[in-house]
Amino acid sequence: MTIRDEDEAEAPLDPAVERLRRKMVRLLAVSIGVMMIGVMAVLAAVVYKAMSPGDRQALDGAEIALVLPAGADIRSVSLDGDRALVHAATAEGDRLYLISLADGAILATYTLGEGG
Repeated sequence: MTIRDEDEAEAPLDPAVERLRRKMVRLLAVSIGVMMIGVMAVLAAVVYKAMSPGDRQALDGAEIALVLPAGADIRSVSLDGDRALVHAATAEGDRLYLISLADGAILATYTLGEGG
């Protein structure tokens, strides 16, 4: 480094440039703060979800008695969270049963028929 380079490096900044530099540093600090808060919020949500007991864990290994009409033939079963939809063929026709997996209660019954 020459003497001329040292003098230029130590020279104070123009007041307008110094104000701009301070604004940029403040913007940088605010941006980093917002990003840190966002990352902490996401991590807190992940930890909360991982630590809270889920409904699926409570249903693991559960045995539920389902009462359907005599002679009903189960065609298909679809699961959605803590509910199941059972498609059964009965003597009266095809029916859909919405069942709570928590206690086996039938929440709703839908009769399928031909449109007219």
